[in-house]
Amino acid sequence: MFHLMKPAVLRSAVRNTIHWLRLPDASQYAPEASRPIFRPYRAGAFRAIYAAIAPYTLVSPDRAHIIYSCARQALRIQGDFIECGVYRGGTAMLLKHVLGEAGERRKRLLLFDSFEGMPENDAQGDSYRPGEMSDTTYEDVAKRVLDGDQVEVFKGFIPGTFDAVRNHEFAFAHVDVDIYQSIKDCCEFIYPRLNPGGWIVFDDYGFPSCAGGRRAIDEFFAGRPENPIVLPTGQALVVKLPDVP
Repeated sequence: MFHLMKPAVLRSAVRNTIHWLRLPDASQYAPEASRPIFRPYRAGAFRAIYAAIAPYTLVSPDRAHIIYSCARQALRIQGDFIECGVYRGGTAMLLKHVLGEAGERRKRLLLFDSFEGMPENDAQGDSYRPGEMSDTTYEDVAKRVLDGDQVEVFKGFIPGTFDAVRNHEFAFAHVDVDIYQSIKDCCEFIYPRLNPGGWIVFDDYGFPSCAGGRRAIDEFFAGRPENPIVLPTGQALVVKLPDVP
């Protein structure tokens, strides 16, 4: 028996297929077979940490563990934590947990999101429609993450909202904004303010729906000393290198 797809589901499937066919290097997005390797995010203390944030994030446990691990190392680097693309606040909760777990009160956690979904985007490789992922609110996220003056949430579209923190330095950045122009704006703002040894975790690098974001990262770091480290989780990592005379 054949079942007809609902019109909305069919439109989405057609849109995703067309996007896939237009991808540069489409064959390199093929999934890999699962391998029996150590996966620390499946058990122990982190499993409980992830369970607390899971209702508020689309980030999978393996990607969340990368964010957690890099943020913990960045505790020793001077500067604040910044996240661009907060959505419902799950990974912001994770970063707040890292600061609290370490008893670190000197660093601030700065969070940026429009809370209105995706802006207009038409760059090569972008696949999101304006308004997608708008099922969130500033008020709900604020309830989950605000903690005195250590955490601050900036509502609005980047890069305009960056003006409020232009004098800050950063130790860690999580960039999860999906599309070419937004990722480019994040790179241009965060990179010069990231202290040597600090991390940028890009959530969107390896996913077919975010090929525009991959292009923005590749273009930005071409000619710079840092080389984005591409992970099988779909993320990419950048570690700021010290200035060499």
